[in-house]
Amino acid sequence: MPERYLKMILNARVYDVARETPLERAPLLSGRCGNRIWMKREDLQPVFSFKLRGAYNKIAHLDAEECERGVIAASAGNHAQGVALGASRRGVKALIVMPRTTPQIKVASVRALGARIVLHGDSYDEAYEHARKLAEDRGMVFIHPFDDPLVIAGQGTVGMEILRQFTGDLHAIFVPVGGGGLIAGVAAYVKALRPGIRVIGVEPDDAPSLYTALARKRRVALKQVGIFADGAAVRRVGKETFSMARKFVDEVILVSTDEICAAIKDIYDDTRSIVEPAGALSVAGLKKYVEAKGLRDADLVAINSGANINFDRLRHVAERAELGERREALLAVTIPERPGSFRRFCKALGQRSITEFNYRYADTSEAHVFAGVELTGGDEERLAIIERLRQEGYPVVDMTDNELAKLHVRHLVGGHAPGLENELLYRFEFPERPGALLGFLTAIGAKWNISLFHYRNHGAAYGRVLAGIQVPPADRAGFQRFLDELGYMYWNEADNPAYALFLGGG
Repeated sequence: MPERYLKMILNARVYDVARETPLERAPLLSGRCGNRIWMKREDLQPVFSFKLRGAYNKIAHLDAEECERGVIAASAGNHAQGVALGASRRGVKALIVMPRTTPQIKVASVRALGARIVLHGDSYDEAYEHARKLAEDRGMVFIHPFDDPLVIAGQGTVGMEILRQFTGDLHAIFVPVGGGGLIAGVAAYVKALRPGIRVIGVEPDDAPSLYTALARKRRVALKQVGIFADGAAVRRVGKETFSMARKFVDEVILVSTDEICAAIKDIYDDTRSIVEPAGALSVAGLKKYVEAKGLRDADLVAINSGANINFDRLRHVAERAELGERREALLAVTIPERPGSFRRFCKALGQRSITEFNYRYADTSEAHVFAGVELTGGDEERLAIIERLRQEGYPVVDMTDNELAKLHVRHLVGGHAPGLENELLYRFEFPERPGALLGFLTAIGAKWNISLFHYRNHGAAYGRVLAGIQVPPADRAGFQRFLDELGYMYWNEADNPAYALFLGGG
Protein backbone atom coordinates (compact mmCIF):
# COMPACT_ATOMS: atom_id res chain seq x y z
CA MET A 1 0.00 0.00 0.00
CA PRO A 2 2.73 2.60 0.75
CA GLU A 3 4.26 2.10 -2.68
CA ARG A 4 0.89 2.47 -4.38
CA TYR A 5 0.10 5.71 -2.58
CA LEU A 6 3.65 6.99 -2.97
CA LYS A 7 3.28 6.77 -6.74
CA MET A 8 -0.19 8.35 -6.64
CA ILE A 9 1.03 11.25 -4.50
CA LEU A 10 4.08 11.89 -6.69
CA ASN A 11 1.79 12.00 -9.73
CA ALA A 12 -1.04 13.95 -8.08
CA ARG A 13 -2.34 16.86 -10.11
CA VAL A 14 -2.87 19.60 -7.57
CA TYR A 15 -0.75 22.54 -8.64
CA ASP A 16 -3.12 23.79 -11.32
CA VAL A 17 -5.11 25.26 -8.42
CA ALA A 18 -3.07 24.73 -5.23
CA ARG A 19 0.22 26.35 -4.30
CA GLU A 20 3.16 24.93 -2.40
CA THR A 21 2.63 26.56 0.97
CA PRO A 22 5.54 27.64 3.17
CA LEU A 23 6.86 25.78 6.19
CA GLU A 24 7.46 28.60 8.65
CA ARG A 25 9.27 28.68 11.98
CA ALA A 26 7.09 29.81 14.90
CA PRO A 27 9.63 31.66 17.09
CA LEU A 28 7.33 32.63 19.98
CA LEU A 29 5.76 29.20 20.33
CA SER A 30 9.16 27.55 19.90
CA GLY A 31 10.55 29.59 22.78
CA ARG A 32 7.66 28.73 25.06
CA CYS A 33 7.71 25.02 24.22
CA GLY A 34 11.50 24.57 24.33
CA ASN A 35 11.45 22.99 20.86
CA ARG A 36 11.66 24.19 17.26
CA ILE A 37 8.09 24.48 16.02
CA TRP A 38 7.31 24.69 12.31
CA MET A 39 3.91 25.53 10.84
CA LYS A 40 2.80 24.21 7.46
CA ARG A 41 0.69 27.11 6.22
CA GLU A 42 -2.23 25.48 4.39
CA ASP A 43 -4.32 28.43 5.55
CA LEU A 44 -2.58 30.34 2.73
CA GLN A 45 -4.18 28.30 -0.06
CA PRO A 46 -6.47 30.15 -2.53
CA VAL A 47 -9.56 28.86 -0.69
CA PHE A 48 -7.78 29.08 2.70
CA SER A 49 -7.70 25.30 3.20
CA PHE A 50 -5.84 22.16 2.10
CA LYS A 51 -9.11 20.65 0.86
CA LEU A 52 -8.73 21.86 -2.72
CA ARG A 53 -5.72 19.53 -3.18
CA GLY A 54 -7.73 16.32 -2.90
CA ALA A 55 -10.84 17.70 -4.58
CA TYR A 56 -8.94 18.90 -7.63
CA ASN A 57 -6.84 15.74 -7.92
CA LYS A 58 -10.05 13.71 -8.10
CA ILE A 59 -11.62 16.04 -10.67
CA ALA A 60 -8.41 16.21 -12.72
CA HIS A 61 -8.49 12.42 -13.18
CA LEU A 62 -12.07 12.31 -14.54
CA ASP A 63 -12.40 11.26 -18.15
CA ALA A 64 -14.36 13.24 -20.76
CA GLU A 65 -17.57 11.27 -20.23
CA GLU A 66 -17.46 11.82 -16.45
CA CYS A 67 -16.75 15.52 -16.92
CA GLU A 68 -19.79 15.79 -19.14
CA ARG A 69 -21.96 14.32 -16.38
CA GLY A 70 -20.75 16.90 -13.86
CA VAL A 71 -19.71 16.56 -10.23
CA ILE A 72 -21.58 16.74 -6.95
CA ALA A 73 -20.39 16.99 -3.34
CA ALA A 74 -21.78 17.43 0.17
CA SER A 75 -20.02 19.92 2.39
CA ALA A 76 -20.57 22.81 4.77
CA GLY A 77 -17.40 24.66 3.84
CA ASN A 78 -13.85 23.84 2.82
CA HIS A 79 -14.46 20.76 0.65
CA ALA A 80 -17.28 22.62 -1.11
CA GLN A 81 -14.94 25.44 -2.06
CA GLY A 82 -12.27 23.01 -3.25
CA VAL A 83 -14.74 21.14 -5.47
CA ALA A 84 -16.22 24.38 -6.81
CA LEU A 85 -12.80 25.82 -7.69
CA GLY A 86 -11.54 22.56 -9.19
CA ALA A 87 -14.66 22.10 -11.31
CA SER A 88 -14.50 25.69 -12.49
CA ARG A 89 -10.86 25.28 -13.53
CA ARG A 90 -11.73 22.22 -15.64
CA GLY A 91 -14.96 23.66 -16.99
CA VAL A 92 -17.11 21.03 -15.28
CA LYS A 93 -20.54 21.81 -13.85
CA ALA A 94 -20.67 21.40 -10.06
CA LEU A 95 -23.54 20.99 -7.62
CA ILE A 96 -22.88 21.34 -3.89
CA VAL A 97 -25.36 20.16 -1.25
CA MET A 98 -24.94 22.16 1.96
CA PRO A 99 -26.87 21.93 5.25
CA ARG A 100 -29.41 24.69 5.78
CA THR A 101 -27.39 25.64 8.87
CA THR A 102 -24.34 26.64 6.76
CA PRO A 103 -23.36 30.27 7.50
CA GLN A 104 -24.20 32.61 4.63
CA ILE A 105 -20.57 33.64 4.13
CA LYS A 106 -19.66 30.06 3.17
CA VAL A 107 -22.66 29.70 0.87
CA ALA A 108 -21.70 32.95 -0.87
CA SER A 109 -18.05 31.84 -1.22
CA VAL A 110 -19.03 28.59 -2.95
CA ARG A 111 -21.52 30.32 -5.22
CA ALA A 112 -18.87 32.88 -6.18
CA LEU A 113 -16.68 30.02 -7.45
CA GLY A 114 -19.36 29.05 -9.95
CA ALA A 115 -21.08 26.08 -8.29
CA ARG A 116 -24.83 25.62 -7.97
CA ILE A 117 -26.03 25.08 -4.40
CA VAL A 118 -28.80 23.02 -2.85
CA LEU A 119 -29.53 23.61 0.85
CA HIS A 120 -30.82 20.46 2.53
CA GLY A 121 -31.04 19.18 6.10
CA ASP A 122 -29.69 20.47 9.38
CA SER A 123 -26.48 18.43 9.43
CA TYR A 124 -23.71 17.18 7.17
CA ASP A 125 -25.08 13.64 7.37
CA GLU A 126 -28.44 14.75 5.97
CA ALA A 127 -26.75 16.78 3.23
CA TYR A 128 -24.50 13.81 2.40
CA GLU A 129 -27.39 11.39 1.97
CA HIS A 130 -29.27 13.86 -0.22
CA ALA A 131 -26.16 14.44 -2.37
CA ARG A 132 -25.74 10.69 -2.82
CA LYS A 133 -29.36 10.39 -3.98
CA LEU A 134 -29.01 13.31 -6.39
CA ALA A 135 -25.79 11.81 -7.78
CA GLU A 136 -27.62 8.57 -8.51
CA ASP A 137 -30.72 10.25 -9.93
CA ARG A 138 -28.80 12.67 -12.18
CA GLY A 139 -25.82 10.49 -13.04
CA MET A 140 -23.31 12.95 -11.56
CA VAL A 141 -19.88 11.98 -10.18
CA PHE A 142 -19.78 12.16 -6.38
CA ILE A 143 -16.60 13.74 -4.97
CA HIS A 144 -16.12 12.30 -1.48
CA PRO A 145 -14.50 14.70 1.03
CA PHE A 146 -12.00 12.13 2.35
CA ASP A 147 -12.67 8.44 1.64
CA ASP A 148 -11.36 8.24 -1.93
CA PRO A 149 -7.82 7.18 -3.00
CA LEU A 150 -7.40 10.14 -5.39
CA VAL A 151 -8.59 12.60 -2.72
CA ILE A 152 -6.21 11.00 -0.19
CA ALA A 153 -3.33 11.22 -2.69
CA GLY A 154 -4.05 14.89 -3.29
CA GLN A 155 -3.93 15.61 0.43
CA GLY A 156 -0.72 13.55 0.65
CA THR A 157 1.10 16.24 -1.32
CA VAL A 158 1.16 18.21 1.96
CA GLY A 159 3.47 15.52 3.39
CA MET A 160 5.54 15.50 0.21
CA GLU A 161 6.14 19.24 0.53
CA ILE A 162 7.04 19.00 4.23
CA LEU A 163 9.80 16.44 3.57
CA ARG A 164 11.09 18.48 0.66
CA GLN A 165 11.10 21.69 2.72
CA PHE A 166 12.63 20.18 5.88
CA THR A 167 15.53 17.79 5.42
CA GLY A 168 16.79 17.71 9.02
CA ASP A 169 16.00 15.35 11.88
CA LEU A 170 12.23 15.78 12.24
CA HIS A 171 10.68 14.23 15.35
CA ALA A 172 6.96 14.39 14.50
CA ILE A 173 4.28 15.82 12.24
CA PHE A 174 0.95 16.74 13.85
CA VAL A 175 -2.09 16.42 11.59
CA PRO A 176 -5.71 17.50 12.22
CA VAL A 177 -8.23 14.70 11.75
CA GLY A 178 -11.84 14.83 10.58
CA GLY A 179 -12.65 12.03 8.16
CA GLY A 180 -8.97 11.10 7.90
CA GLY A 181 -8.07 12.03 4.31
CA LEU A 182 -5.24 14.39 5.23
CA ILE A 183 -3.58 12.16 7.82
CA ALA A 184 -3.91 9.09 5.58
CA GLY A 185 -2.15 10.84 2.69
CA VAL A 186 0.54 12.48 4.82
CA ALA A 187 1.25 9.31 6.79
CA ALA A 188 1.46 7.12 3.68
CA TYR A 189 4.07 9.40 2.10
CA VAL A 190 6.10 10.08 5.24
CA LYS A 191 6.25 6.45 6.37
CA ALA A 192 7.30 5.31 2.88
CA LEU A 193 10.30 7.66 2.83
CA ARG A 194 11.19 8.43 6.45
CA PRO A 195 9.48 5.90 8.74
CA GLY A 196 11.26 7.22 11.84
CA ILE A 197 9.18 10.42 11.79
CA ARG A 198 6.16 10.11 14.05
CA VAL A 199 2.80 10.96 12.46
CA ILE A 200 0.36 12.07 15.16
CA GLY A 201 -3.31 12.81 14.62
CA VAL A 202 -5.21 15.42 16.63
CA GLU A 203 -8.97 15.41 17.15
CA PRO A 204 -11.42 17.43 19.29
CA ASP A 205 -12.23 15.51 22.45
CA ASP A 206 -15.93 15.78 21.58
CA ALA A 207 -15.47 14.31 18.07
CA PRO A 208 -12.98 11.44 18.56
CA SER A 209 -13.91 9.36 15.50
CA LEU A 210 -10.40 8.07 14.67
CA TYR A 211 -9.29 7.82 18.31
CA THR A 212 -12.33 5.66 19.15
CA ALA A 213 -11.95 3.53 16.01
CA LEU A 214 -8.29 2.79 16.73
CA ALA A 215 -9.07 1.94 20.36
CA ARG A 216 -11.84 -0.49 19.34
CA LYS A 217 -10.03 -1.75 16.22
CA ARG A 218 -13.07 -1.00 14.07
CA ARG A 219 -14.88 2.02 12.71
CA VAL A 220 -17.50 3.40 15.08
CA ALA A 221 -20.34 5.82 14.33
CA LEU A 222 -20.35 8.31 17.21
CA LYS A 223 -23.80 9.11 18.59
CA GLN A 224 -23.00 12.81 18.64
CA VAL A 225 -20.07 15.07 17.86
CA GLY A 226 -19.10 18.50 19.13
CA ILE A 227 -19.64 21.49 16.91
CA PHE A 228 -16.88 23.93 17.79
CA ALA A 229 -14.24 22.49 15.44
CA ASP A 230 -16.82 22.02 12.70
CA GLY A 231 -14.19 21.19 10.08
CA ALA A 232 -13.38 18.03 12.04
CA ALA A 233 -16.88 17.15 13.25
CA VAL A 234 -17.18 13.73 11.59
CA ARG A 235 -19.21 10.94 13.17
CA ARG A 236 -17.31 8.09 11.52
CA VAL A 237 -13.85 8.01 9.98
CA GLY A 238 -13.60 6.74 6.39
CA LYS A 239 -13.15 3.07 5.57
CA GLU A 240 -10.00 3.57 3.47
CA THR A 241 -8.60 6.26 5.75
CA PHE A 242 -9.08 4.06 8.83
CA SER A 243 -7.30 1.17 7.14
CA MET A 244 -4.35 3.43 6.40
CA ALA A 245 -4.34 5.03 9.85
CA ARG A 246 -4.07 1.60 11.51
CA LYS A 247 -0.89 0.94 9.51
CA PHE A 248 0.83 4.33 9.47
CA VAL A 249 -0.40 6.62 12.28
CA ASP A 250 1.59 6.47 15.52
CA GLU A 251 -1.04 7.90 17.88
CA VAL A 252 -4.01 10.24 18.17
CA ILE A 253 -4.27 13.05 20.72
CA LEU A 254 -7.55 14.60 21.91
CA VAL A 255 -7.80 18.31 22.76
CA SER A 256 -10.50 20.44 24.37
CA THR A 257 -12.30 23.52 23.05
CA ASP A 258 -10.27 25.73 25.39
CA GLU A 259 -7.01 24.19 24.17
CA ILE A 260 -8.06 24.80 20.55
CA CYS A 261 -8.83 28.45 21.34
CA ALA A 262 -5.44 28.85 22.99
CA ALA A 263 -3.80 27.36 19.87
CA ILE A 264 -5.64 29.84 17.62
CA LYS A 265 -4.12 32.61 19.72
CA ASP A 266 -0.65 30.98 19.56
CA ILE A 267 -0.84 30.89 15.76
CA TYR A 268 -2.00 34.50 15.65
CA ASP A 269 0.85 35.62 17.90
CA ASP A 270 3.43 34.09 15.54
CA THR A 271 1.80 34.70 12.14
CA ARG A 272 -0.81 37.45 12.63
CA SER A 273 -3.22 35.09 10.87
CA ILE A 274 -6.40 33.64 12.34
CA VAL A 275 -7.12 30.00 11.59
CA GLU A 276 -10.40 28.17 12.05
CA PRO A 277 -10.81 25.83 15.06
CA ALA A 278 -10.05 22.69 13.01
CA GLY A 279 -7.04 24.49 11.55
CA ALA A 280 -5.56 24.91 15.04
CA LEU A 281 -5.98 21.30 16.15
CA SER A 282 -2.43 20.31 15.26
CA VAL A 283 -0.86 23.12 17.31
CA ALA A 284 -3.09 22.27 20.28
CA GLY A 285 -2.07 18.61 20.04
CA LEU A 286 1.60 19.48 19.63
CA LYS A 287 1.58 21.53 22.83
CA LYS A 288 -0.14 18.74 24.74
CA TYR A 289 2.33 16.16 23.42
CA VAL A 290 5.36 18.27 24.38
CA GLU A 291 4.04 18.79 27.92
CA ALA A 292 3.14 15.12 28.42
CA LYS A 293 6.47 13.80 27.08
CA GLY A 294 8.69 16.51 28.54
CA LEU A 295 10.19 16.83 25.05
CA ARG A 296 12.94 19.39 24.49
CA ASP A 297 15.12 20.61 21.62
CA ALA A 298 13.28 18.70 18.88
CA ASP A 299 11.87 19.76 15.51
CA LEU A 300 8.10 19.45 15.27
CA VAL A 301 5.70 20.31 12.42
CA ALA A 302 2.05 21.33 12.84
CA ILE A 303 -0.23 21.55 9.81
CA ASN A 304 -2.39 24.68 9.96
CA SER A 305 -5.11 23.20 7.80
CA GLY A 306 -7.53 26.07 7.22
CA ALA A 307 -8.65 29.60 7.98
CA ASN A 308 -12.34 29.69 7.09
CA ILE A 309 -13.65 31.12 10.34
CA ASN A 310 -16.69 33.35 10.73
CA PHE A 311 -15.86 36.74 12.22
CA ASP A 312 -18.60 36.35 14.85
CA ARG A 313 -16.81 33.34 16.34
CA LEU A 314 -13.75 35.37 17.29
CA ARG A 315 -15.36 36.68 20.48
CA HIS A 316 -15.85 33.10 21.69
CA VAL A 317 -12.26 32.20 20.77
CA ALA A 318 -10.88 35.21 22.64
CA GLU A 319 -13.07 34.43 25.64
CA ARG A 320 -11.78 30.87 25.94
CA ALA A 321 -8.14 31.25 24.86
CA GLU A 322 -6.81 32.35 28.25
CA LEU A 323 -8.58 29.43 29.91
CA GLY A 324 -7.07 27.03 27.40
CA GLU A 325 -3.61 28.41 28.09
CA ARG A 326 -4.32 28.15 31.84
CA ARG A 327 -3.78 31.91 32.16
CA GLU A 328 -7.16 32.52 33.77
CA ALA A 329 -9.05 30.90 36.63
CA LEU A 330 -12.81 31.13 37.11
CA LEU A 331 -13.86 30.89 40.73
CA ALA A 332 -17.19 30.91 42.53
CA VAL A 333 -16.63 32.34 46.02
CA THR A 334 -19.13 32.81 48.84
CA ILE A 335 -18.51 35.97 50.86
CA PRO A 336 -20.33 37.51 53.87
CA GLU A 337 -23.07 39.99 52.97
CA ARG A 338 -21.80 42.96 54.99
CA PRO A 339 -19.89 46.23 54.40
CA GLY A 340 -16.21 45.75 53.54
CA SER A 341 -16.59 42.18 52.26
CA PHE A 342 -15.57 43.00 48.68
CA ARG A 343 -12.43 44.83 49.81
CA ARG A 344 -11.41 41.98 52.12
CA PHE A 345 -11.99 39.44 49.36
CA CYS A 346 -9.86 41.37 46.84
CA LYS A 347 -7.12 41.74 49.45
CA ALA A 348 -7.13 37.96 49.93
CA LEU A 349 -6.55 37.53 46.18
CA GLY A 350 -3.39 39.62 46.43
CA GLN A 351 -1.81 41.72 43.68
CA ARG A 352 -3.43 39.91 40.78
CA SER A 353 -5.39 41.23 37.83
CA ILE A 354 -9.11 40.55 37.99
CA THR A 355 -10.44 39.66 34.53
CA GLU A 356 -14.09 39.39 35.56
CA PHE A 357 -16.17 40.12 38.62
CA ASN A 358 -19.87 39.29 38.81
CA TYR A 359 -21.95 39.59 41.94
CA ARG A 360 -25.56 39.05 42.92
CA TYR A 361 -27.20 39.44 46.33
CA ALA A 362 -28.17 36.01 47.73
CA ASP A 363 -29.61 36.74 51.16
CA THR A 364 -28.89 38.84 54.24
CA SER A 365 -26.05 36.59 55.39
CA GLU A 366 -24.00 35.82 52.27
CA ALA A 367 -23.33 36.67 48.61
CA HIS A 368 -21.90 34.68 45.71
CA VAL A 369 -19.13 36.14 43.56
CA PHE A 370 -18.17 34.84 40.13
CA ALA A 371 -14.58 36.00 39.58
CA GLY A 372 -12.01 35.64 36.83
CA VAL A 373 -8.39 35.86 37.98
CA GLU A 374 -5.39 36.27 35.69
CA LEU A 375 -2.69 33.63 36.13
CA THR A 376 0.99 33.63 35.30
CA GLY A 377 1.85 30.26 36.83
CA GLY A 378 -0.82 28.00 35.32
CA ASP A 379 -2.62 25.32 37.31
CA GLU A 380 -0.14 25.44 40.16
CA GLU A 381 -0.94 29.10 40.82
CA ARG A 382 -4.69 28.47 40.44
CA LEU A 383 -4.61 25.76 43.11
CA ALA A 384 -2.53 28.00 45.38
CA ILE A 385 -5.09 30.82 45.08
CA ILE A 386 -7.94 28.46 45.92
CA GLU A 387 -6.06 27.13 48.93
CA ARG A 388 -5.29 30.64 50.18
CA LEU A 389 -8.93 31.73 49.87
CA ARG A 390 -10.06 28.66 51.77
CA GLN A 391 -7.52 29.35 54.51
CA GLU A 392 -9.03 32.86 54.75
CA GLY A 393 -12.40 31.22 55.39
CA TYR A 394 -13.98 31.57 51.93
CA PRO A 395 -15.91 28.63 50.44
CA VAL A 396 -14.57 28.28 46.86
CA VAL A 397 -15.78 26.23 43.89
CA ASP A 398 -13.39 26.02 40.92
CA MET A 399 -15.34 26.80 37.73
CA THR A 400 -12.36 26.85 35.34
CA ASP A 401 -13.39 23.62 33.63
CA ASN A 402 -17.14 23.94 34.11
CA GLU A 403 -18.81 24.20 30.68
CA LEU A 404 -22.07 25.61 32.03
CA ALA A 405 -20.19 28.34 33.87
CA LYS A 406 -18.03 29.26 30.85
CA LEU A 407 -20.80 29.22 28.26
CA HIS A 408 -23.69 30.71 30.19
CA VAL A 409 -23.35 31.59 33.87
CA ARG A 410 -20.56 34.15 33.43
CA HIS A 411 -23.00 36.09 31.22
CA LEU A 412 -26.06 35.39 33.33
CA VAL A 413 -25.27 36.00 36.98
CA GLY A 414 -28.72 37.17 38.06
CA GLY A 415 -29.35 35.61 41.42
CA HIS A 416 -31.75 33.04 42.75
CA ALA A 417 -35.49 32.99 42.16
CA PRO A 418 -37.12 32.50 45.58
CA GLY A 419 -40.24 30.37 45.61
CA LEU A 420 -39.65 28.87 42.17
CA GLU A 421 -40.89 25.28 42.13
CA ASN A 422 -40.16 22.22 40.01
CA GLU A 423 -37.44 23.85 37.90
CA LEU A 424 -35.27 21.61 35.73
CA LEU A 425 -32.15 23.02 34.07
CA TYR A 426 -30.96 21.82 30.66
CA ARG A 427 -28.30 22.88 28.20
CA PHE A 428 -29.15 22.45 24.51
CA GLU A 429 -27.47 22.70 21.12
CA PHE A 430 -29.78 23.06 18.14
CA PRO A 431 -29.26 23.68 14.40
CA GLU A 432 -29.01 27.40 13.67
CA ARG A 433 -31.10 28.67 10.75
CA PRO A 434 -33.67 31.46 10.24
CA GLY A 435 -36.55 30.91 12.63
CA ALA A 436 -34.71 28.20 14.57
CA LEU A 437 -34.86 29.99 17.93
CA LEU A 438 -38.59 30.70 17.54
CA GLY A 439 -39.19 27.07 16.60
CA PHE A 440 -37.22 25.87 19.60
CA LEU A 441 -39.11 28.15 21.98
CA THR A 442 -42.43 27.10 20.50
CA ALA A 443 -41.59 23.43 20.92
CA ILE A 444 -40.21 23.58 24.43
CA GLY A 445 -42.71 26.09 25.78
CA ALA A 446 -45.86 24.52 24.42
CA LYS A 447 -46.71 22.63 27.61
CA TRP A 448 -44.32 23.70 30.39
CA ASN A 449 -43.38 27.13 31.69
CA ILE A 450 -39.88 28.45 30.83
CA SER A 451 -38.43 29.96 33.99
CA LEU A 452 -34.91 30.77 32.73
CA PHE A 453 -33.55 31.23 29.23
CA HIS A 454 -30.13 32.19 27.86
CA TYR A 455 -29.21 31.88 24.17
CA ARG A 456 -25.78 32.25 22.59
CA ASN A 457 -24.55 31.85 19.03
CA HIS A 458 -20.97 32.38 17.89
CA GLY A 459 -21.48 32.42 14.13
CA ALA A 460 -21.56 28.62 14.14
CA ALA A 461 -24.04 26.19 12.63
CA TYR A 462 -25.53 25.52 16.07
CA GLY A 463 -27.06 27.74 18.73
CA ARG A 464 -26.49 27.16 22.43
CA VAL A 465 -29.33 27.48 24.91
CA LEU A 466 -29.59 27.24 28.68
CA ALA A 467 -33.21 26.75 29.75
CA GLY A 468 -34.98 26.37 33.06
CA ILE A 469 -38.31 24.58 32.65
CA GLN A 470 -40.92 24.07 35.38
CA VAL A 471 -42.03 20.43 35.20
CA PRO A 472 -44.21 18.99 38.00
CA PRO A 473 -43.08 15.54 39.20
CA ALA A 474 -46.09 13.88 37.61
CA ASP A 475 -44.98 15.19 34.18
CA ARG A 476 -41.31 14.11 34.38
CA ALA A 477 -41.71 10.94 32.29
CA GLY A 478 -43.60 12.86 29.61
CA PHE A 479 -40.97 15.59 29.64
CA GLN A 480 -38.20 13.02 29.14
CA ARG A 481 -40.06 11.61 26.13
CA PHE A 482 -40.36 15.14 24.78
CA LEU A 483 -36.59 15.67 25.12
CA ASP A 484 -35.82 12.42 23.31
CA GLU A 485 -38.24 13.23 20.49
CA LEU A 486 -36.95 16.79 20.17
CA GLY A 487 -33.82 15.47 18.49
CA TYR A 488 -31.40 18.06 19.89
CA MET A 489 -28.27 17.42 21.92
CA TYR A 490 -28.98 18.17 25.60
CA TRP A 491 -27.36 17.97 29.04
CA ASN A 492 -29.11 17.92 32.42
CA GLU A 493 -27.39 20.60 34.54
CA ALA A 494 -29.54 20.38 37.66
CA ASP A 495 -26.61 19.18 39.79
CA ASN A 496 -24.08 21.67 38.43
CA PRO A 497 -22.63 23.77 41.28
CA ALA A 498 -22.74 26.89 39.08
CA TYR A 499 -26.52 26.56 38.96
CA ALA A 500 -26.85 26.06 42.70
CA LEU A 501 -24.68 29.08 43.52
CA PHE A 502 -25.88 31.65 41.00
CA LEU A 503 -29.15 30.70 39.36
CA GLY A 504 -31.05 28.08 41.37
CA GLY A 505 -34.65 28.44 42.31
CA GLY A 506 -36.23 27.97 45.70
